[in-house]
Amino acid sequence: MTPPPFSTVIRTASHAQHTEAENSAFMSDLLSGRLGVAAYARYTEQLWFVYRALEDGARALSDDPVAGPFLKTELLRVAALERDLDHLLGPGWQSRTAPLPATARYAARLTEVAASWPAGYVAHHYTRYLGDLSGGQIVRDIAEKTWGFQRKGDGVRFYVFETIANPAAFKRDYRRLLDDLAADELERQRVVDECLDAFALNTAIFAALAQAFALPA
Repeated sequence: MTPPPFSTVIRTASHAQHTEAENSAFMSDLLSGRLGVAAYARYTEQLWFVYRALEDGARALSDDPVAGPFLKTELLRVAALERDLDHLLGPGWQSRTAPLPATARYAARLTEVAASWPAGYVAHHYTRYLGDLSGGQIVRDIAEKTWGFQRKGDGVRFYVFETIANPAAFKRDYRRLLDDLAADELERQRVVDECLDAFALNTAIFAALAQAFALPA
């Protein structure tokens, strides 16, 4: 019996965690409009810390045979996040921001795997960027309608991949890279486990944000 492609394995294994993250109390309240734009700005701020770690870590991996093929410049998000935060928080926002403890833990793990385990870095790369290309577009659409951002403009540029003309084709090509990941079965299982950890780290940020923006019962 032919084993399923690795992209299918990793997507199936993480389905429950993916659903949990999508349906977290914070995201549900944010996307339903029950939370204000300040919560959206705080979430965007936390993403900046995560993506700085993710993209800083990529610099040493460009020639790595395992992680290197995944490092597409079309995916880079830090510049877009900074433009969004200029719009959301105003000039000098960098001096007024700080990562939540959950965010700091996530960023530290990204830095760790980038420095010591390229295949583990791929697990986080996949979890973040393919999510941005998929469910992230729903967040953008709702944010535009809820807070009046210009379509694909400042405030939601994080979700706009201007140099990816065909997101569906891009995701198919990305999944082929996953299928061809240079790793044996034991290493692939470790990658799956790291993907689950990535979802858990992300969900922990949602939990912290939910506490910070708790609504009255």
